[in-house]
Amino acid sequence: MNSTKIEPKYIIKSNPRVGLIALASDFMIEKDFINVIKDRNIDFFVNRIECYNPLTKENLIKMSNKVTDVAKDILPDQDLDCVVYGCTSGTIAAGHNSIEQKVKAAKPMADVTTPSTAAIKALKKLNIKKIYIFTPYSKKLNDEVLDYFKSEGFEITSNSYFDIEADYDIGKVDQNHLYDVLSKIDLKGAEALFVSCTALPVLPIIDKLEKKLNTIVLSSNQALIWDTLVKINKNNSIEGFGKLFNSN
Repeated sequence: MNSTKIEPKYIIKSNPRVGLIALASDFMIEKDFINVIKDRNIDFFVNRIECYNPLTKENLIKMSNKVTDVAKDILPDQDLDCVVYGCTSGTIAAGHNSIEQKVKAAKPMADVTTPSTAAIKALKKLNIKKIYIFTPYSKKLNDEVLDYFKSEGFEITSNSYFDIEADYDIGKVDQNHLYDVLSKIDLKGAEALFVSCTALPVLPIIDKLEKKLNTIVLSSNQALIWDTLVKINKNNSIEGFGKLFNSN
């Protein structure tokens, strides 16, 4: 038998590489990303991070201590163009700078985005200063989210929340019920509605909500995906996921 060695030919240029760090209990974030980027030349990789319930500031900070190891295991020893940390309240609790440092310890060449910082960037892009905030969190965590947006210079006109303590229960919220709740919100004085949490099924109903409420609706995953695509220069011609994508 003859055995012949053949030299491989490698690709010279690859698609942009996005690495997502998703909470182990998040039902929605991968689905939302894929629904937006599925027809684009983007290589998308996911690793999941252990999270702790109930959702408290202490448990969210504890979860963030594993960010470097989780990021390292997304294409080990390979560069990524953008690393996405998929937790809104977790970024607020641990701080964006801390998350970014932990990611860059594993992927030093990657841009880093998080839901909270992406939301702030989106609000500023749209020149919005007054917002109504909806969260699924417990009262204490809900209030910490409000404090974060206030600290960034935004006026919170009103707020409502579900008071759910476990992340896996957030992912079980019925989408039709969520639409019914959000569509009846009184947005008096607000320039936009922001719906927090990557685990809530908000993205598929944003277009319908914007038409119903006659205002801009932003969500954690929507802002996160938008900012990711901005960072890798793939943010053009996106329809069906809210007015934010028309702001480019």
